[in-house]
Amino acid sequence: MDSSEKKQLFLTANRIRQHIIEGTFHAKSGHPGGSLSATDVITYLYFKEMKVDPKNPKWEDRDRFVLSKGHAAPALYGALAVRGFFPEDEIQNLRKPQSFLQGHPDMRKVPGVDMSTGSLGQGVSAAVGMALNGKITGKDYRVYSVLGDGEIQEGQVWEAAMFAANRKLDNLTIFIDNNNLQIDGTMEEVNSPYPIPEKFQAFGWNTVEIDGHDFDQIEDAIAQAKRVKDKPTAVIMHTVKGKGVSFMENQVGWHGVAPNAEQYENAMNELKAQYDALQAL
Repeated sequence: MDSSEKKQLFLTANRIRQHIIEGTFHAKSGHPGGSLSATDVITYLYFKEMKVDPKNPKWEDRDRFVLSKGHAAPALYGALAVRGFFPEDEIQNLRKPQSFLQGHPDMRKVPGVDMSTGSLGQGVSAAVGMALNGKITGKDYRVYSVLGDGEIQEGQVWEAAMFAANRKLDNLTIFIDNNNLQIDGTMEEVNSPYPIPEKFQAFGWNTVEIDGHDFDQIEDAIAQAKRVKDKPTAVIMHTVKGKGVSFMENQVGWHGVAPNAEQYENAMNELKAQYDALQAL
């Protein structure tokens, strides 16, 4: 992609990160760490790759996206708001009793959400079903899903992986948000799923490893997935939990804790300074 496209993606990702901080602060709860680490791939998908229409969220021929790590909903909500599915000021109502933006995505209430998720492992299983439906009906839409690295400790993920490979679902691409931290510690401390690429390869998948914050690498991985026939693709993204907010980066404590007033101000000031610096380039 050219430099202007890349700059716009960085600016958009920054706006989404600001929404993540904004939403979790006002909610006084939520999951900022894993939302921030998944922001760049979600940005690329919604603003460069996927066929979607904010004016027609249920468009039959749209590409599908499933946030299997549903607790990272603030990142998805931020992307949908910036993309125009609903007003950006709704983000401040995150997790409020009467808000349609709850702690996990709800396809019945949130425009642009293709699958309700929350119980880990179930989202990717639904994505596999969507990809199978595309094959059966002869549709050319593609299905994308983001999973947490802790999520792939769930057995249901591997049942879905086995089925997807068996049915040769080459219209399915999943992204593993491998920030190496889950709620209780590092992956190794809790229940190591490593090596991730080799496991998916053993289940019959095409695999790619990338820096999950590099838009060029994200673009190349998706292009490769489109070229591969008769196999689904798993993109293992090496990411930083809390990416973009220095005091949150690589800190397991930010898995499910909202910033207080001082932390909110510091985080927003940092992100806004990054935005201004990017705009000046």
